Amino acid sequence: MRETRRFSVHLALGGGPVADVLLWKKWCGSVSLLVGSTALWFLFERAGYNLLSFISNVLLLLVAILFFWVKSASLLNRPLPPLPNLELSEEIAIKTADEMRVWVNYALSIAHDIAIGGNLRLFIQVTLGSWFISCIGGFFNLLTLLYIGILLSLSLPLLYDKYQNQIDDKLTVAHNIVQTQYRKIDYMVLRKISTPSDEDKKIQ
Repeated sequence: MRETRRFSVHLALGGGPVADVLLWKKWCGSVSLLVGSTALWFLFERAGYNLLSFISNVLLLLVAILFFWVKSASLLNRPLPPLPNLELSEEIAIKTADEMRVWVNYALSIAHDIAIGGNLRLFIQVTLGSWFISCIGGFFNLLTLLYIGILLSLSLPLLYDKYQNQIDDKLTVAHNIVQTQYRKIDYMVLRKISTPSDEDKKIQ
């Protein structure tokens, strides 16, 4: 019987409160995320509510609550609402810009390898990925895709953490099959491109 090693899904997700929510270790946060996302999806997709109107109404409600809270606090000698200092720090802005710079440079390096380097394998991968995303986008809109992503993020990590060994075995088999088929397609494409046509042979 082979020794099985378990992978820490909690640590892979960051090991913080987000990991606790995704793995249902904090039931309150997980249920709130599920119910809130379902309510928003139903509100915008089924009830036909407009996103801009919803944001405007929520902001209007918040501003009205804060305004009347401040006025009543000054009249009744009550404390003001406990609002934090609402400003974006320079550290957060620099960190966000650095993260965006990394992703932008990565995308530009891929474009450079395809356009200048002539990387055929990378070109095929990007083409297949774009085609797959286009097919998915033809069936669902952005909001539905986000909702499906939330549902998957609340279910797949939990299922993988519970049935890790069985899933790893299935994924290994599927990965080997995909790699075999990919090598065949890659070899056929490269052979077709590198082999001169009959007309070129006649001209030579």
